[in-house]
Amino acid sequence: MSAFDSAAAIFDRHRALPDGVPQAIRAAVLKAGDAASPRLLDLGAGTGRIGWAFVEAGDDYVGLDLSFGMLRTFMQRADCRHAPRLVQADGEHLPFCDAAFDTVMLIQVFGGMRGWRRLLAEARRVLRSAGVLVLGRTVAPPDGLDARMKQQLALVLDEMGAPSDRTNTRQDAQGWLEQTAHNARLVAAKWTAERTPRGFVGRHRTGARFSALPAPVQEEALRRLAAWAEATFGSLDAASAEPHAFELQVFKFS
Repeated sequence: MSAFDSAAAIFDRHRALPDGVPQAIRAAVLKAGDAASPRLLDLGAGTGRIGWAFVEAGDDYVGLDLSFGMLRTFMQRADCRHAPRLVQADGEHLPFCDAAFDTVMLIQVFGGMRGWRRLLAEARRVLRSAGVLVLGRTVAPPDGLDARMKQQLALVLDEMGAPSDRTNTRQDAQGWLEQTAHNARLVAAKWTAERTPRGFVGRHRTGARFSALPAPVQEEALRRLAAWAEATFGSLDAASAEPHAFELQVFKFS
């Protein structure tokens, strides 16, 4: 079982990317590698919000996720022309031979992960010597509405004596990779996103770490957060237009 199983059905409703962004990410990933027709592994493929662009284009793509619920939602995108190859497995114990892939993607997978060293070791094991490892994430303003809501939620959880979801191992993993491989950053796409406090509350229910908290704790924390947001922004529907970007960091080990 995965913490994402319960959130799979509504994940895309709150976290879907704008039209054209998954295709732009695909183009950037393919350009980053040296292989003409790369074999791609997407670790943490989720519902396919990014991976479907590869499947639809007919790429040699394999999506892997620990959550069966997320993969089931991914499979629901399939039609008679496009059938994704999906694997349910733990990223720390990949069921693939050494040097099996030209590109390994890790798109927004770290979060509160504790076993990131094992995950990266496995990613390198299945990556060909001339292959590329690609990290990806959405970048939002550090002082934007979502950032302020997340900071306040952490304070609320602290006041309640509940563990917050502040821990994010992405920086640790990224720092380790930067010391061991050549790397380059690139922006695959930019867009303007409309953010509201109500939207943040809805999205945060699908977060793996938050959804792992007891249901009464979740409800009380979100109630307090909503009250703070109404007092701070005037309404849960107060909209803020913010610049977003999708950033990739490409690592080459040879």
